[in-house]
Amino acid sequence: MKKTVRSPGSATVINAISTGSGSAFGIQLYVTAEVQLTSSEIECTSERRVNPKLMEICVNKVIQHYSIDTGVKVHTDSTLPVASGLSSSSATSNAVVMATSSLIAEEFDLKPMNDMEILNTAIDASLEAGVTITGAFDDASASYFGGLTITNNLEREIIQRNEMEKQNILIYMPDRKSLTAQSNVNRMKLLSPLVDMAYKKAIQGDIYEALTLNGILYSAALGFDSNIALDALEAGALASGLSGTGPSFVAVATDECSDRVHEALNNYPGRVIATQVDNNGTKVI
Repeated sequence: MKKTVRSPGSATVINAISTGSGSAFGIQLYVTAEVQLTSSEIECTSERRVNPKLMEICVNKVIQHYSIDTGVKVHTDSTLPVASGLSSSSATSNAVVMATSSLIAEEFDLKPMNDMEILNTAIDASLEAGVTITGAFDDASASYFGGLTITNNLEREIIQRNEMEKQNILIYMPDRKSLTAQSNVNRMKLLSPLVDMAYKKAIQGDIYEALTLNGILYSAALGFDSNIALDALEAGALASGLSGTGPSFVAVATDECSDRVHEALNNYPGRVIATQVDNNGTKVI
């Protein structure tokens, strides 16, 4: 017997590093995990550069939760660019934990883990694997539930959860050879009063303004070119800014302006990925 789970990545509305509060929404780029039980040890393989250490920790934590002795084989595939600010690690953790827990509960006739147990186990695994410093509860919750989440990351609390308006999402992935930006937590924390203003806009429902303000602030702190977002806005994007700590930029566009925004982003070295909002979240398929 196998279980297959698909988990979406997410794009940033508010990066939580500077204040501890964040917001993100699901996007239709996915990590897919296929899990089956075996008589041997844990075996993790992947079609893409999905972190095998992270996958193994996820499986171990589920096995520990159920206090059982079993081997598990996990295979993942992904349409999400890794290390891009689009929550590939959160999507991987969510997919592997849900698939493993669902299969074990069914095979051993045990009580299934609930949503928050799965989500917290996935975050704990990401922290242990060292793929996140904060746990990225905003990213992980948006990936898990889909749609838009606004969160207190320090308390792992969802403040608001709503469906995200269906729009075109254009993701600019820069040519990594041209990157000179460096992640600097101290510089990001300097922005906390301004990021807090963006967070309040998100709470009030001004998601696009919040995304743009946050994205341009973090671009400045991390040394990314904010002209990328400004050019997308000039081409008609509803919102645009850096996602996570980069290097990807996200633009939200209507059907009418999508081609213009795509063209504006294509003026920079790299590639543009066209996708849409995901409101479904992490699911067994």
